[in-house]
Amino acid sequence: MRIAVTVDPYYPVPPLQYGGIERIADFVVRGLQARGHGIFLFAHPESSVTKNLVGYGVPPHQGLRARALELWQVGWGLWRRRREFDVILSWGRLAALLPVLPLRGLPKIQRYCRGSVPWGSVAKAVRLGGDSICFVGSSTSVYSDRPDLGRAGGQWRTIFDGVEMEKYQFVERVAPDAPLVYLGRLEAMKGVHTAIAAAKAAGRKLIIAGNKVTTTADLGYFDQEVAPHLDGRQVEYIGPVNDAQKNELLGRCAALLFPTQYKEGFGIVMAEAMACGTPVLATPCGSVPEVVRDNVNGFVCRRVEDFSLAVQRLSGLDRAAVRADCEQRFNAVAIVAQFEQLCDAMVQSTRR
Repeated sequence: MRIAVTVDPYYPVPPLQYGGIERIADFVVRGLQARGHGIFLFAHPESSVTKNLVGYGVPPHQGLRARALELWQVGWGLWRRRREFDVILSWGRLAALLPVLPLRGLPKIQRYCRGSVPWGSVAKAVRLGGDSICFVGSSTSVYSDRPDLGRAGGQWRTIFDGVEMEKYQFVERVAPDAPLVYLGRLEAMKGVHTAIAAAKAAGRKLIIAGNKVTTTADLGYFDQEVAPHLDGRQVEYIGPVNDAQKNELLGRCAALLFPTQYKEGFGIVMAEAMACGTPVLATPCGSVPEVVRDNVNGFVCRRVEDFSLAVQRLSGLDRAAVRADCEQRFNAVAIVAQFEQLCDAMVQSTRR
């Protein structure tokens, strides 16, 4: 198949550090290419995953003019080259597909990885594209609040995000007093303050890694809610980490704390920790109840007290079972196969 893949132009594919969606798009593109499919990637100009790259973007990607130009760049590019593709796989914005939506002989797959779906836009897209467009959530929670739109709500299915298992070293055992870890953006909705409170309640060391957020809403969050607790002993902040550092950090910790306070579309770091055999303790928001299985790969925790109690139960979990569950459900090989099957099914359905 000839597959056009679109990704928002904020980070290269693959990303250098932060960039969860771009990591998934990277291994899917490589996996599909390895299976013999031709890929045309519309993404950040510094993307390196394929030679068939259409670079686009209007840095710093802010304001109506920049966003409108980016939508035009993708939409016009897809329209101009529409006869070169058998199917479009979009990780970008649905509006970018507008020029090709009426082409019902060209199948389109729209991927949603965040916890909110623009249902009004989905309904309009379905009216234009009919059965030539379908939608994929990175967890069922992404579209669990689908309103009663009938056929206008679209065809939906779940394909989880995942990890390349070979990039993560399995650690069978850690020390009884091994630290806990928080890895992610340092902002209020990610619940870093809850991770700190939970570690203190459990009497365990917490290592915090990730990027400080400098947006207006969270401008003072690090200084007010995180920095006062940093003592270099029980609570330590080590800054952003690259892939090698992430692998080492996740592998040597007793558990990943994932106290998110908003509807996560998936939460890739959970799968990354599990690939190392490291259990996950997480709040029941968004995808968490689908990803975390109590007493198998971690525990779902509602309150600080629940996190503290779960830490005491970590010794009863089998880290090999944590890794095995990850390989079964979130292995990149399986994720690529699911996308390939969906692309093929969409192509076949439009040829009938």
